[in-house]
Amino acid sequence: MNFPPLARRAFLLAALVFVLDQAIKLWALFVFELADKGRVAVLPVFDLVLIWNRGVSYGMLQQDGDLGRWLLVALHVVASIGIAVWIARERQTVSAYGLALILGGAVGNGVDRVAYGAVVDYALLHWGEVTWYVFNLADAAIVAGVGLLLYGAVRGSKGAREVV
Repeated sequence: MNFPPLARRAFLLAALVFVLDQAIKLWALFVFELADKGRVAVLPVFDLVLIWNRGVSYGMLQQDGDLGRWLLVALHVVASIGIAVWIARERQTVSAYGLALILGGAVGNGVDRVAYGAVVDYALLHWGEVTWYVFNLADAAIVAGVGLLLYGAVRGSKGAREVV
């Protein structure tokens, strides 16, 4: 299939997000062995800690059984296909890149569910004892992608021109 230049760049960005996400997770699990270390302080406001997220965003809808796991995998597949089709049709640069971030993150988290039965989360932001949820690069990419999509929607037709 011959995709327009914008779609090709967006798919390349999605692939980059996916590869970086998986590389960090593999490093955390098998090289750094984060599971054996517990909570590791990196910066005054950032720690590494391993959490197996069997749910969706913010740990909601936790799925302990195989049925729930595979339903979430199916949701990842359907959503990823839909986002890929949307990218192929998108003409607004900022929206295409936002979708690419979402796609790369969704595929990264989906691979975790297939490989491990849960998503590998490892990044903890905190201010003293006040903590935010534990997340990963894929989650951050998804949030940034949604932000770009919202920006593109607000920007409207002014951003519709493709930059080649």
